[in-house]
Order: sequence, then structure tokens, then C-alpha cells
Amino acid sequence: METNTTVLLTVEQGVATITLNRPEAMNAYNQELVDGLTKSLQVIKSDRSIKAVVITGNGKAFTAGGDLGHLLSLTDPISARGFIASVGQVVTLIMSMEKPVIAMVNGVAAGAGFNMALACDIIFCAKSARFAQSFSKVGLVPDCGGLYLLPRVVGMHKAKELMFTADLIDAETALSLKIVNKVVEDTELKEVTYKFAARLAQSAPIALGLIKTMINRSDNLDLESTLELEANLQTICMQTQDHKEGVAAFKEKRVPVFQGK
Repeated sequence: METNTTVLLTVEQGVATITLNRPEAMNAYNQELVDGLTKSLQVIKSDRSIKAVVITGNGKAFTAGGDLGHLLSLTDPISARGFIASVGQVVTLIMSMEKPVIAMVNGVAAGAGFNMALACDIIFCAKSARFAQSFSKVGLVPDCGGLYLLPRVVGMHKAKELMFTADLIDAETALSLKIVNKVVEDTELKEVTYKFAARLAQSAPIALGLIKTMINRSDNLDLESTLELEANLQTICMQTQDHKEGVAAFKEKRVPVFQGK
């Protein structure tokens, strides 16, 4: 499946892959790319046969963030705000869909590209990958959810340092800051990522979706509210066929086959 030439969407064995496809521009965001990304995510969100998602870039970059030429063309506040809001909608779609989303960071992830990766549930990156909150270098503030997401990952003071300086950090530094889950040799990135995606695609989708939703909301919940929601959600899960299948598979010492029911 394809949405447009700047964003490619394929599905294989329950795993959807979104590939940003402007390699000549380091997969930078213009309106066409953002629209294609949005449509791809909407298709994935509504397709129950898709169990896991991988987002990556074609060429040497994951994405360099906003296309500066496109940003300069937005000469009035209405069009400028509309574009940035549409970029933000990408984050909303990634974080609200009840499916695990893996960022396979194959190269530079800068600006909004860095922040889109943060919006994903898991980040695997190539050893050659680099990350930068590059906004201040061009007189901008972070967007694509960065002001919300980065402090929750690295803490307030480190987030300020990365955003104030716009310094480029390497993959090992990103791992030490808990920005990424795993650093992989460039030649092994695809194999490792898709092996993990396949594992998630075979997991219990109702349970994974509820886990994602709850963790993404956890900053806004106190312990009492969390315990109440856990009781409610666990009661729902206990009535599913997936739970019964999981218990049966455990007793029979076999791999469970979950159906999302």
C-alpha cells in the first residue's frame, strides 16, 4: 500500500512499515510528507489486521525534521500554525493508537524527527544514528511534542541543555540517556527491529493496547486512580478469549495464538 510518493506504506504478516521517502531532502517534513504520514497512520489505526508498526526513513536519514524551505514559504500566521498543528497531529496518532509503534532510526533524527521518534513506543537505532534538538539553531522552539516528551525521558535539566544547545548526540549517548531502547550495528538494524516487531505482532493486542494507553496517561494519574483503572481494565481483559488462550497455552506448554478477541 502507498499513500503518496513521499510516504510508503507496506504490510506484511501483521506488521505495517511506514517509510519516509524524501531521501534527497533527508526525509524532511513538508506538507506532502506530513499528509502522507497522517493518512498512513489513520489507515493503520483502523485496520485490525495490523498488530505492530515500524517507522523508518529511506536513505541516510530517519528524518531531519522540518523542511526549512517549506517553513520559509509559510509567510502568514494561519498557514504556519496549520502546518505545525498538522505535524502535532502525527504525534497524537502515534500515541493514541492501541498498537505498538517502533521507530527504526536508520540515520539522523533531528528536530521534529527526533520528537516523532520519542512519540513512538520503542526506539531501535543504528550505531551511526545521530539525534539533535536542532530548533534553536534556526530560531525556533521544539515542536512535534518535544516540549512534552523529552523532559519525561531525560529530565528537565538535560532536556533544557539539549534544546538550548541543539547539540548533536550519538547513538551511545542517546542510549545512556534512555532516549533509545537499543543500539544495533547498521547492517543488523532491520533484522533486529523486525524480529522484535514480529514478536509484538504475535502478542495479545488488547492487553498491549491497554498497557500503552495507561502508561501514556500515567503522568496524569495518582496511585489511587491508577489502581482503580487497573481493576477495571484487568476485569475486561479477564473476559477476553486472548486471556483464556494464554492460560491454555501456558498449561499446555505451547505458544499462544492470540486473536484480539
